[in-house]
Amino acid sequence: MTTTDTPGCAPPGYAALVQALDGRGLLSPAWRAVWEELPRHRFIPRRVWRQGPERCEPVTTEGEWWRLVHSDEPVVTQVDDGREGGPGVATSANSQPSMVAAMLGCLDVRGAERVLEIGTATGHVAALLARRLGDDRVVSVEIDPLLADEAERNLAAVGSPRVTVVRADGEHGWAPGAPYDRLLATCALRHVPYELVRQVEPGGILVAPMARDFWSGAVLRLRVHEDGTASGRFRGGASYMPMKSHRAAPSGRPVDQSTARPADSDLDPRALLNLGFALYAGAALPGVSMVHAETGGTDRVWLLDRAGSGAIADAGEPVWQYGPRSLWTEVESVHSAYRALGEPPATAFGLTVGPTGQHTWLHTPDQVIGA
Repeated sequence: MTTTDTPGCAPPGYAALVQALDGRGLLSPAWRAVWEELPRHRFIPRRVWRQGPERCEPVTTEGEWWRLVHSDEPVVTQVDDGREGGPGVATSANSQPSMVAAMLGCLDVRGAERVLEIGTATGHVAALLARRLGDDRVVSVEIDPLLADEAERNLAAVGSPRVTVVRADGEHGWAPGAPYDRLLATCALRHVPYELVRQVEPGGILVAPMARDFWSGAVLRLRVHEDGTASGRFRGGASYMPMKSHRAAPSGRPVDQSTARPADSDLDPRALLNLGFALYAGAALPGVSMVHAETGGTDRVWLLDRAGSGAIADAGEPVWQYGPRSLWTEVESVHSAYRALGEPPATAFGLTVGPTGQHTWLHTPDQVIGA
């Protein structure tokens, strides 16, 4: 989009987006009123990208810009941490509206809570919270100072200049403003830092998307207890960019291709593409990651650990295993155990976080997986 393409008044489209969110049961009357007052386009810069198959693709026309803004899709607002000439990896976005609405619903605010948001980005979610609760009840943490500056400008432009935007690493929350009644992360966590739990009042709620090594991204809702621990269930799938300090670590020792060996298997790799199984396997096989892609018209999964073991499985083809561990054989065993449990859905799993770490459980917190 050129400088002459600067968006002005929103054409019809946003009202339909809000109506669609409401029709899906994602907006209470109070939240619908807030969304109607804060059109999404007011938080999205002219230069944006859409996630493509290999990299983020720039949005180049005004019409395309408006269609994306009024869609139920994320709008990428920064690539490669703002560096030019990079590989086109999304590093900040205005999140998918339906996911934002669902997570705000999980917060269960009534109108008087103080909220800490992790990941300000464009300021859209902070503005929604501020319009519902009041500017002085919202603190938002953003690690990128340029994004924080932009968010403050956006917040001021929509009448919320008193929202506190903190330039810091969200992994540590913002202790000077604690305690909070609610905490919402709008970037994915690989684990829930106990430092965040400590900043939420007993009885308070923490909502965050998680990025797990074993294929799954999921929304988690925790309630903080009097003993300082927090526990709660997964609420379904979610795909969010990771918190900067929680980005995936290097993959570890490379796989030795000379150790390749075939394995017969009756397990279709597509059977692993289930969020419930991914949560179970991620807890049962710590340190093992699984990645899925469609290649050549078929589904392929890769399994890896950090010590140089791996496996590749294509639907309808023999499995190949590499390295000292037989990862596919281990996953087959875990999948058999999952089936024996009745193939529980993602919402049957939960997480408990305490000062010494965290663990995944099934049905109730005392049924720990992989203990």
